[in-house]
Amino acid sequence: MKSYQVVGIGNAIVDVFSSADDSFLDLMGIQKGIMQLVERERGELLYGAMTNRQQAPGGSVANTLAGLGNLGLTTAFIGRVHDDALGRFYAQTMAQEGTDFVNPPVPGGELPTSRSMIFVSPDGERSMNTYLGISSELGPDDVSDSVAGSAEILFLEGYLYDKSKGMQAFERAVDLCHKAGGKAGIALSDPFCVDRHRGDFRRLVKSLDYVIGNEHEWASLYQTDLSAALEQAAADAGLVVCTRSGHDVIVVRGEEQAVVPVRRVVPVDATGAGDQFAAGFLYGLATGQPLATAGRMGCVAAAEVISHFGARPETDLKALFRKEGLI
Repeated sequence: MKSYQVVGIGNAIVDVFSSADDSFLDLMGIQKGIMQLVERERGELLYGAMTNRQQAPGGSVANTLAGLGNLGLTTAFIGRVHDDALGRFYAQTMAQEGTDFVNPPVPGGELPTSRSMIFVSPDGERSMNTYLGISSELGPDDVSDSVAGSAEILFLEGYLYDKSKGMQAFERAVDLCHKAGGKAGIALSDPFCVDRHRGDFRRLVKSLDYVIGNEHEWASLYQTDLSAALEQAAADAGLVVCTRSGHDVIVVRGEEQAVVPVRRVVPVDATGAGDQFAAGFLYGLATGQPLATAGRMGCVAAAEVISHFGARPETDLKALFRKEGLI
């Protein structure tokens, strides 16, 4: 049985990019600079209206796995795509980038592969229109014993909690991982996601080994100010990470605390900063680094991804870690 250093479970979404000026956005009724969920018909209309389409495999946890693959760890992704052109593209590209896409594309009358139509304005703003498609159907049957049970580290995406089948898939994966002696954790995804599932997330955090969130997500989870929220979180979870846009990162494990300074950089494209922070941090965790070093690794990986377009690293992250004296 193949063992994996990190296994991720999340939404398998193809990011489709196209340039668009403000008059096009107005014409299509697209709100500039935000992410909106769209229904299938609207998704097909927008997809058809895109010119010079470029596509890349996306989804938060999948982006993190791409970062970990760049760093040379063995990784697998549990996700759901349809056996259509976009789904086959997704599965093949993940495999080419070094992550095993363990569930074959689903044939038959299922929903199409999930996609996010991203219109990039001349000023660099991105307007995202996401059609969730088949990835919202991910359930416990997609989680195989051999994959979740062979993960040293399991990484979950909070967005999956929006569907009850996704929640069951999580719980099954965590159970299999823990039984085999692995560590399981989650990225909280976004403050609205936390608002929607506060009770479930609070219960979940108690069963996890590590949780990564930003200051807004932690404050939302415990409905209090940040320091009280982190104190509560540290009592609930094994290891707590709090990122604060442009400010020090706080990492807490029991009595141990590390404050990691952040070098501010002007982003070319902020997409994927959180996903790559998680990649750097999990690399540190997987290779047994001290908390402060793992935090620095996260910051270096995040700084790399915001220096160019796209949510996945384009530089050798290990070389950057070496340059910073981290390895």
